[in-house]
Amino acid sequence: MPFIPNAESDREEMLQAIGKRSVEELFSDVPARKRFPKLKLPRALSEQEVLREIGAMATKNRGADKVSWFLGAGIYNHFIPALVPALASRGEFLTAYTPYQPEVSQGTLQAIFEYQSMAARLFGVSVVNASHYDGATALAEAALMAWKLDEERDKILLPEDLHPEYKAVLETYFSSFDVEIAEYRGAPEDAGVDERCACLVAGYPCFSGELHGLRRAAERAHAAGALFIVHADPLMCALLESPGAQGADIVVAEGQSLGNPMNFGGPGLGMMGATEKLMRRMPGRIVGEARDHDGRRGFVLTLTAREQHIRREKAVSNICSNQGLVMLQSCIYMAALGAGGMRQVASLCYDKAHYAASLIDGLEGFRVRNRSFFKEFLVSTPMPAQTIVDKLARRKIMPGIALSRYDSAREKELLVCVTELNGKAEIDHLVAALKEAAL
Repeated sequence: MPFIPNAESDREEMLQAIGKRSVEELFSDVPARKRFPKLKLPRALSEQEVLREIGAMATKNRGADKVSWFLGAGIYNHFIPALVPALASRGEFLTAYTPYQPEVSQGTLQAIFEYQSMAARLFGVSVVNASHYDGATALAEAALMAWKLDEERDKILLPEDLHPEYKAVLETYFSSFDVEIAEYRGAPEDAGVDERCACLVAGYPCFSGELHGLRRAAERAHAAGALFIVHADPLMCALLESPGAQGADIVVAEGQSLGNPMNFGGPGLGMMGATEKLMRRMPGRIVGEARDHDGRRGFVLTLTAREQHIRREKAVSNICSNQGLVMLQSCIYMAALGAGGMRQVASLCYDKAHYAASLIDGLEGFRVRNRSFFKEFLVSTPMPAQTIVDKLARRKIMPGIALSRYDSAREKELLVCVTELNGKAEIDHLVAALKEAAL
């Protein structure tokens, strides 16, 4: 049965509108011999043969479990407890679409509520939504939200040291608006915030791994009447002071590192939290706790009147996707580890990264550029960083990302990431390989 809703009368009306008498005439510019080419496909394969062929293709990939992995730059290799995918893959969650009907969606709604509650504590904010596509879209939505509060303020102030792909997404979001996207260099507290700024954006940490305090930047932004937006590493927030406690109005993050695999770069989890004052301006779903007719605890979508399926063009944003499965895995991860477990993981990342940095900084020709960092740091190299990456990749070591990928002028810069999964022997092996590669 063909699922094409157009009746013959519909097709005739469309053809008449474009001045064609038939479908054949519509495609007359395509040579007849090219319209229905014979497909020279190989013979059909059995399921067993297909699996064998796909498996052979998969072995060509360089997975993090087969090499020494020190690559980060937005997607991170962290340990995922077995119970996270085990619980997230239960049948009850396989159709976790937007739970508009609370009477049949209590499990999904409670999972979102628990995620929001834990993430709000992590970020130090009053409310968290669920959710956005990834960290880049969450940041762009936060900037859009800030601008929509006062469209007379037509400037977004970004750190120069922001992930280039995040910048590209934000520029795409604002490409249809008369808004200036400006950049500042160095610490956010030194940014030139003025009365035109809708918001000041800061990295916590920055793309290079550099860590800056946020409190003075928040004070400067608020003094100028701008919002202060922080893009944070959610795992780091379990160890260091939260952005909200330092004065951030909106906190966004990429939540992939909280219980989700790298999956070749996605899907991610765009986390967003804000102060209570901004709650009604937030895009995305928010779940609240309620009581039913009999006084029993229950959960519902709340403040939905602010969303575009009701407000249409008056809504702040048209985002409505709830990254349900990715959010669920992060929820289970945070609940399983608890505050103490997440703090321990973050401490391991911090300690191992600083051990690796101290050794690399001692190599001839190499220099660690960061003054303060969490798990990722920038290294100046004595030769093109991509050459080093290629050399070490042949030895099953992924030493990081060469920043020439984003800027040809940064040819001798390598961004290295160390997590709790990197052991001492593995780090020592990386340092020895870097020394040999530079000879």
